[in-house]
Amino acid sequence: MRRHGVWTPVVRTLPERFQNWFAARGWQPRLHQLAMLAAAREGVCTLLIAPTGGGKTLAGFLPSLVELAENPFEGLHTIYISPLKALAVDIARNLMAPVEEMGLPISIETRTGDTPANRRARQREKPPNILLTTPESLTLLLSLADADVMFATLRCVVLDEIHALAGTKRGDQLFLALSRLTSLAPQARHVGLSATVAHPEALRAHVSRHAKPEDVRLITVAGGAAPDITIQLPEGRLPWGGHMGLASAPEIYRAIAASGVTIVFVNTRAQAELVFAALWKLNEESLPIALHHGSLTVEQRRKVEAAMAAGKLRGVVATASLDLGIDWGAVDQVVQVGAPKGVSRLLQRVGRANHRMDEPSRAMLVPANRFEVIECMASIEAVAAGKQDGEAPRPGGLDVLAQHILAMACHAPFHPDALFAEIRQAAPYAALTRRDFDDTLRFVEDGGYALRSYERFAKLFRDAEGLVHIRGPVVARQLRMNLGTIIETPLVKLRMRGGPYLGEVEEWFISTLRAGDNFLFAGQVLRFEAMEANAALVGRGGDGEARVPTYAGSRMPLTTYLAAEVRAILHDQSRWPALPEEVREWLAMQALRSVLPAPDELLVEVFPRGEKFFLVAYCFEGRLAHQTLGMLITKRMEKLGYGPLGYVGTDYVLAVWSAFEPVDVQPLFEEDILGEELEEWINESSMLRRTFRNIATIAGLLEKHHPGQEKSGRAMTVNADLIYDVLRRHEPDHVLLRATRAEAAAGLTDIGRIATLLARVRQNIRHIRLDRVSPLAVPALIEEGREWVAGGAEDALLAEAAALVHDATDGAEMFSESLAVVSEDPTPRPRRETPKAPRRNRFIRAAPKAARR
Repeated sequence: MRRHGVWTPVVRTLPERFQNWFAARGWQPRLHQLAMLAAAREGVCTLLIAPTGGGKTLAGFLPSLVELAENPFEGLHTIYISPLKALAVDIARNLMAPVEEMGLPISIETRTGDTPANRRARQREKPPNILLTTPESLTLLLSLADADVMFATLRCVVLDEIHALAGTKRGDQLFLALSRLTSLAPQARHVGLSATVAHPEALRAHVSRHAKPEDVRLITVAGGAAPDITIQLPEGRLPWGGHMGLASAPEIYRAIAASGVTIVFVNTRAQAELVFAALWKLNEESLPIALHHGSLTVEQRRKVEAAMAAGKLRGVVATASLDLGIDWGAVDQVVQVGAPKGVSRLLQRVGRANHRMDEPSRAMLVPANRFEVIECMASIEAVAAGKQDGEAPRPGGLDVLAQHILAMACHAPFHPDALFAEIRQAAPYAALTRRDFDDTLRFVEDGGYALRSYERFAKLFRDAEGLVHIRGPVVARQLRMNLGTIIETPLVKLRMRGGPYLGEVEEWFISTLRAGDNFLFAGQVLRFEAMEANAALVGRGGDGEARVPTYAGSRMPLTTYLAAEVRAILHDQSRWPALPEEVREWLAMQALRSVLPAPDELLVEVFPRGEKFFLVAYCFEGRLAHQTLGMLITKRMEKLGYGPLGYVGTDYVLAVWSAFEPVDVQPLFEEDILGEELEEWINESSMLRRTFRNIATIAGLLEKHHPGQEKSGRAMTVNADLIYDVLRRHEPDHVLLRATRAEAAAGLTDIGRIATLLARVRQNIRHIRLDRVSPLAVPALIEEGREWVAGGAEDALLAEAAALVHDATDGAEMFSESLAVVSEDPTPRPRRETPKAPRRNRFIRAAPKAARR
């Protein structure tokens, strides 16, 4: 029976033991929890979409707990897959409460890359009733020879935060593993859990045993208290440009001090370091504040998580490493520094506060600049209107497919026909062609036509009956050492002299340091001393400026929905009264000096500055799309004789500068720019080679890890380039080259958004020629100089930025005032003052040193 979008149970309610447990806590089981129990008794796969704090996790596990309580048995009953190790650990801790309080004979354990070897071995011999793991660990388990024995008793698979995995390579890996679980345990039902879903039908297909959405019951929970979201601006003048939000550090610190527990979310790891350092400089009350991001060591992250769960922290500055599902009920508020870049992402983060469905979560948005104020306003309006955003899941990648094929061969010999049929039960591969499958299998067998003469690429062979086998245990060992789909820029470990490892930074960053240089990491200033094997030896930093490591690909993309809303607010002056006075003045100045971009047109301004001409296009398609479009436009400008000199893309604007004035901008934005120019750029740029290296690493052609040695990023690049050139010359249609071109065109370069933009503004480009920079263009021109600069170059950049504001406003603001308001910091590093060491913090003093970072 369906009522208001919720499936109402038609079978008996909870067993008495469970009813008493709910009553002892003063709770009543929610309708959707009972609906999940009813679906489980019917053996139906389900997708539960419920607001944060609505008891989704308990709803997902409740049928398993009831079944195990009524019918105890030995073996694996339920496997839970989480996108984060921290989430799996947190869920295991929370799940133990009802089990212990009701005295249920149920064993619960986690299995991740951090699980000790002796425990992993014991789990194979005697699996727990409920195992909580990640996509990578699940694939590894399925590659073992005894996987069919371990999973034979499986009755339920719980996929938590499924929206975070669908459409990603980790998701491809997970749903391929799910197709194998369907073969090993056809009786197991699948359960998907999510709070934020923009494409529920697509997710139903991902939960299904056979990629058929109609086979999955959708249980949706309406309502929940609306979140209380406000916008916080700095006390001083609002920056024109910049993205770090450091100008609002005093306001953030006061919000932490006035509240119980606060999570301060940021969008990048570099921003996390900067914000944490800024808060420490203000921490006169010695509040216990911690730092959490993916480049810190596992031990450091775990200590922060444990301290947070134990209520020992007042605040934690975190990236996306903490924005999925972790239930810290004591969190009073969330602070989002910088615009959220997506409505669903904002809802996910806001839901970390309070974590109760019937009470509002409290959040504060801290925009870093004037454009971000508009984006924050659009986000709040979208949340109030109940909107969701995000891209639909894309088809699965062939590189992940290659890894999966080898993993399945490590488990047991297979027939290609059977494996092909099994793989097509995974939603990302439901449309996989036989040609792509056969070519991928051929690559895994011997590398393909161009590489088959090299013995090291031969991993599989076929017997007389057509079954595919691995070529010995060495192949299986290498797969397990290199298994996974997360490919980062080559990293270097940081080790304190005479002390522990602190975490990792990108190899290119270390290559720019000289002995004695300072940089900010793990909430402290470190001094680079020397390279030692594959680690960077560091000490405590001294005086002088400290740089901040940045991480490639860590910036979040602006969603299409929010981009459209920002355009709409700019154009609709009836919505301006909700904006701060400074932003209203900024937009009014733009209307006076130039025009404001309309939602259905592309505004392109052209103006001289110094000895260059600037073209500024207000595309609002996100930084990634703008960077690609900038490359394509400069190629066309070369052909037209405009002498392009460079370009920069922000989330909102594309700016290109050239030696000669572009007198006709229409040809620069024709749709055919995605033809010849795109092909030339893809073939000439290093991006294709970088993409190939990532594809080849996931597919198993390149090995990052090898017994007794660790390959450097430089060695990996050389090997990848050599193989890339061989394949282009001798087998241009090789399956990995096809996968590389597809990913470069459809993913990394955001071609789809560019194509949509060009189609939308066809014959609707508004070309405005100005004699100087416009107010709306100032933030983009500030970005032109945001690369690392040293010494006096910083002052020169600030002076240039102030001059931009002066020009854009006809001198309406005082020059000295402009220096302070253009951007809180034009370089990706803290100001000249060295951050205070965190030794004054009472929590830090009482905790082990590793917990400080």
